[in-house]
Amino acid sequence: MTTACGLDFGTSNSALAISNHGQVNMVDVDPKNSNTKYLKSVLYFYRDEEGESIHTGEEAVQEYVLNGSDGRYMQSIKSFLPDATFTETTINRKSFSIDELVSIILKDLKTKGENTGNPELDSVVLGRPVVFSENPKKDKMAEERLRSAAKMAGFKNIEFQLEPIAAALSYEQTLEKDEEQLIFVGDFGGGTSDFTIIRLKGGNANDYDRNKDILSLGGIYIGGNTFDSDLMWEKAAPYLGKEVRVSLPMSSNRLGLSSTITSKLRLWNWIPQLKDPKFVRSVKEFHQFASFCDKRLIENLQTLVEHNLGLNLYRSVEKTKCALSDLDCATLDFNEQGIVINEAVQKEAFEGMIAANVAKIQGSIEETLNRAGLTEDSIDKVFLTGGSSYIPMLRRVFREKFGQEKIKHADAFLSVAYGLGLSAGYMFGRNN
Repeated sequence: MTTACGLDFGTSNSALAISNHGQVNMVDVDPKNSNTKYLKSVLYFYRDEEGESIHTGEEAVQEYVLNGSDGRYMQSIKSFLPDATFTETTINRKSFSIDELVSIILKDLKTKGENTGNPELDSVVLGRPVVFSENPKKDKMAEERLRSAAKMAGFKNIEFQLEPIAAALSYEQTLEKDEEQLIFVGDFGGGTSDFTIIRLKGGNANDYDRNKDILSLGGIYIGGNTFDSDLMWEKAAPYLGKEVRVSLPMSSNRLGLSSTITSKLRLWNWIPQLKDPKFVRSVKEFHQFASFCDKRLIENLQTLVEHNLGLNLYRSVEKTKCALSDLDCATLDFNEQGIVINEAVQKEAFEGMIAANVAKIQGSIEETLNRAGLTEDSIDKVFLTGGSSYIPMLRRVFREKFGQEKIKHADAFLSVAYGLGLSAGYMFGRNN
């Protein structure tokens, strides 16, 4: 006997929902996480005298903190699916394709689902964003890679469902039988923001094809990681030499670190690339010409790279961002290996940092409405999910557009997975 499941492989977190006899149950996938129902979408490869090991989720984070640069930590793997330049990477002298890396996380989730007493999970509905990439060829490649990863993980029957539609199906369960609503779904993930306008009807549990109910789809390649990057760039990067300028001998021009080097400070998983000898040499030479005060900032950058502190710094950045959802001011506090950052961040200042990206999200919301030929007055409810839906500035966008009374919130990390579990029941109902 086989059982179907819905699997939400996210940029930041992943979750598994099992559909069995019309019931959907969320699986405990990470006993070490504060919320056991989701698994951080991270990998840590470690090799010592006892051999090689691969860790996922919170265990990967703990092992990375314990062993640091002795291993290889990987995060936001989903964001590389549409990247044609990412063909493979070498870890402990073994090559891994992007499909193989993703399959490790999918296989871990599948095994944990089966270990809860369920029969073999061979049928899966995978979530996918409305846009992996705004380039159609890259978008298609990303989905093909995700399908390949699912096959490597052991799934035999593989279907896809758009993540905002899965979130809508989750919300539909709250409606009374035959109650109809036209809803606008906003799903804010780590890598993308996706939108759907869909007609829902309470008690519509056995409807396999919901395409007829979808009035419009939209999405943009901006998510929670983008806002982390904005905050990192404005408040942490200056402590790492971002603004340092030096005068080179025989030149009247004042130059900064190369844009290639400073750009890698925007995302923590790019920072380890600065260990490349050419970057190490460039930073060292730059340090020689810096003023006494500025030398300390360049030394911070060297320490950050040498001691593999990028992840820890970004966790401090993310913590600050999350705190600003409830507070008017939060402190970016980081103190490791002599790098000391203690920066007060006002909510108003943070909103200024992310304003350009929020404006792009507003544009995508308008486009989604326009494609459906609708105005905000036509929408009955607005259903928001995903971690970034808690950012006050984004909430304000929807409140001002649709009105507070229309807005509903869902579990930030689990509503999509639950909806995928429902989709699995619809699509593979013959096995349940």
